Amino acid sequence: MVHARGAGASRGLWAVVGVVLFAVVVLTVYVMVTGGEDQEDKTPARGGAGSSASPAASASPSESSYAPPDDWTEPARWVSLPRGRRTDEHGNVVGFPHTVEGGVAMAAAANTTRIEGETSSVDEQMRLYSSYLAQSDRTPEGREYTKKIAAKLDRQLEKDSGAPSGGPLPAGAYMRNHVIGYKIIESSDDEIALWVLARATQKNGELAKESGSYTRTVIGIRWEDGDWKLSAEVTARAMSKSPAKPKIVAPGDEAFNQAGYTAIREAS
Repeated sequence: MVHARGAGASRGLWAVVGVVLFAVVVLTVYVMVTGGEDQEDKTPARGGAGSSASPAASASPSESSYAPPDDWTEPARWVSLPRGRRTDEHGNVVGFPHTVEGGVAMAAAANTTRIEGETSSVDEQMRLYSSYLAQSDRTPEGREYTKKIAAKLDRQLEKDSGAPSGGPLPAGAYMRNHVIGYKIIESSDDEIALWVLARATQKNGELAKESGSYTRTVIGIRWEDGDWKLSAEVTARAMSKSPAKPKIVAPGDEAFNQAGYTAIREAS
């Protein structure tokens, strides 16, 4: 995984890259058998050479950065992703259509987080773990590793915002992540591998300035028991083929079209 940042990004915002792309975190345990040891991704930003072997490595700041251009270039490809059919007991939308766009919609839902008030990163990651991970990939080790990494982010957010240990974030403080684009690597009727382009933002209080970071990572999903699920096997297989890395660029940047991304509109 690689990432690029905007000016003024805080240390906590860098920490979020290691957990906010949910699939990347939990799949490390299954695919790479880390034994709970964190691994750093030292890949340069904006498509530089080199990549971590782990699909779930914790990220460290890059030397280069990305800032969206002032001029807007309309994305050549837009999609309005379908909604799932229902909301499950964890409050997550599930039951996505058995189509490529349905799979992308699940991947976007599984990588959308909102940490603020009394909702912690651990809360968010466990919510996603319970609904979107393939059943065969749900292990006690994977669950505990996910909670461990999410707890590290919570401690950093508390430090950044001045919140008490274990307490809620102050008013106006938040950490959010949402998927803004994607690029299909390969797909079949029941499996999809794709690049997911996302933006994480952090604000440490009502009067604090928001900072942001863009991320790009490979995610593999599989049709299982009537719905799309994040799959360690599909992710590992896609990464083993070393797919060409598109640049990290935001919608509205001319390079977004050149990289082959599709921009995401609000669900229909």
